[in-house]
Amino acid sequence: MRKTTLLAIMIAATVATAVPALADLDLPRPSPKATAAQTVGVTDITIAYCRPSVRGRVIWGGLVPYDQVWRTGANEATTITFSDEVAIEGHELPAGTYGLFTIPGKDEWTVIFNKGAKQWGAYDYKHADDVLRVKVKPQPAAFTEVMTFGFPTVTIDSTTVALTWDKLEVQFTLHVATVPKVLAAARKAVADAKPDDWRTPYRAAVFCLDNEVSLNEAKGWIDKSVAVKETMANLTARARLLALQGKKADAIAMAKKAIEVGKAADAKADTSSVEKLIADWQK
Repeated sequence: MRKTTLLAIMIAATVATAVPALADLDLPRPSPKATAAQTVGVTDITIAYCRPSVRGRVIWGGLVPYDQVWRTGANEATTITFSDEVAIEGHELPAGTYGLFTIPGKDEWTVIFNKGAKQWGAYDYKHADDVLRVKVKPQPAAFTEVMTFGFPTVTIDSTTVALTWDKLEVQFTLHVATVPKVLAAARKAVADAKPDDWRTPYRAAVFCLDNEVSLNEAKGWIDKSVAVKETMANLTARARLLALQGKKADAIAMAKKAIEVGKAADAKADTSSVEKLIADWQK
């Protein structure tokens, strides 16, 4: 009996050594994982999903039934992550990671942001965990074999999130509070800047000039930068502010001074961008 038992143990050990465990076999998924990411202003948006293919099948109203909660992809539920608070179709949504579920319809879709971010499919989806629902209209689109998330339009404070698959596209708009967030960070950075740091107040001012916001603060930051050290950069910023105030003659004179300072610091300095500003203001 003992010999029989010992022989069985030896055979089992040999088989276990010769045949790898199934968990060690990594096979490609028919619907591979993917990530779509976009930074809007200073806010990061990341969508993690699996990409099913059409493969000749009827998708809408077939593989993906109408009027039922869908994982918005394949395999694990699709997730969307926001590094800051956002507004979806005008509705506020806190920063965090959400399950991105949808209810497709022939004429209207419901886009759902749900607390249940970690689950397989939509089998454990709970309506009670919905944080936000918005209604959007599907649109006809060029054929797309593999389901794709993208961000077709991006500005400093908004983007469009688009799902395209088969001959359909579904979009929702997203806004972020870039300007207030950056201004708050700029105020702190300028306040914390070292006495010999002309760049931090200059960069804060340029953000205001580029977006034509908080110009009074921009003036103070430019003055602080110039007081530390006159450079072609911060004098050009001062010229731009004058132009925004409608003082084009003063802006041109200041821009010319910026070129002089730049060439004095470096005879090979590239002054073409400042010269273009002067030409534009002289029109």
